Amino acid sequence: MSSVTAPDLVLRAAREALILVLLLSAPPLLASMVVGFVVSILQAATQIHDQAVSFVPKLAAVVLVLLMFGPLLGAQLLRFSQALLLAIPAVR
Repeated sequence: MSSVTAPDLVLRAAREALILVLLLSAPPLLASMVVGFVVSILQAATQIHDQAVSFVPKLAAVVLVLLMFGPLLGAQLLRFSQALLLAIPAVR
């Protein structure tokens, strides 16, 4: 028998879910931030201040990062979901 109580299990699952959200959102957000910084430097140097100039490269970078890291991020999400579903019978 496990000595883990329901509130402890729920709190641990919520904490792990928040950490997973940070880990899953970090690669696209970092890519968008880096590309946005580079584009803003180029915009300041060329004095071209169009919204589409900064939006399109950021979108392309996020899509590229999601294509590259999608299987890894999806596997982490699947692993967490499976662990969460397997822990349901332990909640009393």
